[in-house]
Amino acid sequence: MTRILKIPLLLILLTFNSCKQKETNGIEIAETLYVHQDYETNKELRKLIKEALDQNEKAIPKLTSFPCGGGAGCYDLGFVLTQIIYLIGENNFNQMVLRLNTNEIKGLRSLIRAGLEYGDHNNDGKVDDRTIEKEFPILNTTLKE
Repeated sequence: MTRILKIPLLLILLTFNSCKQKETNGIEIAETLYVHQDYETNKELRKLIKEALDQNEKAIPKLTSFPCGGGAGCYDLGFVLTQIIYLIGENNFNQMVLRLNTNEIKGLRSLIRAGLEYGDHNNDGKVDDRTIEKEFPILNTTLKE
């Protein structure tokens, strides 16, 4: 490829990469999840977050199965979910979950647990080490059944 073609191609790639967002609608996308996303994946995650905040229950299974890269990225995905729950309220989120079938909520409890334990919801720079039993008792009961 000629040098003339490489420079514009590089600029286009940098532009698309720089369009990724670490925050959307008040929800932070933590670093480990964010860095493993390309522009399209980031855009899809932001769309799902907005749908969940608009209380579209069909966004929950899509978020639960969203590619997080394993390990810390999945903890960060749990953090996204717990932020959504705090923002719309446990009762509203629970009502959304109740409209889903068992397969659609598979893995949700584990992600919420990880998000509460490893997320920094109070922005003090430390993981919160919260539990689903204390933070979301209604949702905990629903997800146990």
